[in-house]
Amino acid sequence: MSVHRTIIVLATSAILVLPGTIAAFAHAHLVRATPAAGGTVQAAPTEVMLRFSEKLEPKFSSVIVRDSAGKQVNKGDAAVDKSDRMVIRVSLPSLEPGVYKVEWRAVSADTHKINGDFTFKVGE
Repeated sequence: MSVHRTIIVLATSAILVLPGTIAAFAHAHLVRATPAAGGTVQAAPTEVMLRFSEKLEPKFSSVIVRDSAGKQVNKGDAAVDKSDRMVIRVSLPSLEPGVYKVEWRAVSADTHKINGDFTFKVGE
């Protein structure tokens, strides 16, 4: 009888915990960045492109690129791609060799807010 109760308690616990685990994985997250997070590119990119695991809300999602002094260097035209709402892009001017920081904020279609940052390097 004791083994039977233990199995029932364990099964019930697993069933109660499972929805919380699924909800934790339901939030959007950054899947890919171009240029790659932490990467080095020889030629200066003309844009930064971020792909997320879920559709984004255009009004509440943004990307800023800063130089090593903290000055914003992107063209200020960050936008969620109309044909693929899992992608956000921002144009860049001709960048000098150096390290650049990408700061992003996104709100997924299910209204979860996420943000992050990473760097990439232009040149050797």
